[in-house]
Amino acid sequence: MTLHAEVIGDPIAQSKSPLIHGFWLKALGLDAEYRKTHVTAEGLRDYFAARRDDPDWRGCNITMPHKQAALEFVEDRGGVRASIGAINTVVRDGDALIGTNTDVGGFYAPIADLDLDGRDVVVVGAGGAARAILFALARIGAGRVTILNRSPLKAAALLTRFGLKGDAYTLDRPVPPAALLVNASSLGMAGHPPLDLDLAALPENAIVYEVVYHPLETALLKAAQERGLETIDGLEMLIGQAALAFELFFDQSPPRDRDDELRALLTPDRSAGQAA
Repeated sequence: MTLHAEVIGDPIAQSKSPLIHGFWLKALGLDAEYRKTHVTAEGLRDYFAARRDDPDWRGCNITMPHKQAALEFVEDRGGVRASIGAINTVVRDGDALIGTNTDVGGFYAPIADLDLDGRDVVVVGAGGAARAILFALARIGAGRVTILNRSPLKAAALLTRFGLKGDAYTLDRPVPPAALLVNASSLGMAGHPPLDLDLAALPENAIVYEVVYHPLETALLKAAQERGLETIDGLEMLIGQAALAFELFFDQSPPRDRDDELRALLTPDRSAGQAA
């Protein structure tokens, strides 16, 4: 049998992960496959039980809405439950399935050269992706963090969890001045409500970081670009976290020197804003 890995979520049709991993597998000449599988919340237990009995299954990436729930069905050797509280990757180790989180490294890579120590940040959302991002912000010593979320109570609990100083507000609260604004929610994603923020308070040197990649050019990125702000699109974090997971699945580093070629493959018609 061929070694294989996959991405799971609900919905899953929009996922670009099979294109990313497939590109790297072909580039390295590896005899392995990577696919996407629709798994509902009710089906998570049976999904992991079935994969546990498949010796050729190397693991999976996890997208919305399973990043927290999946912790129940895998081993947590790295203490992810107590630290981040969400996983996005499961890897086989013998007969064991180990949960980990590559979102942290994927998020941090594009901003690694920035000095965010003591600088204010705005984060939209309080789900699994936001947890990884807040964990990273705490590690790099960010200043006050303002979270905009449907539930301010949930957001405030995350600030406390990660030892961050800041405030939690509803989504209609004006965006405060900050060095970095990150959309870590599903707002703006195809099939989801739009994210409509007034970016007027952001300084000219602020950076707007979008986690949504379907469509690639979201309303948030367009608004930031109209203001002349630097932007980071959703493919940056997606490719970054995928690269870390790929190495865990297949024991080889992906060819990151071909990222330009990969991005071109992922955006054959950028104006259409559709996932491949």
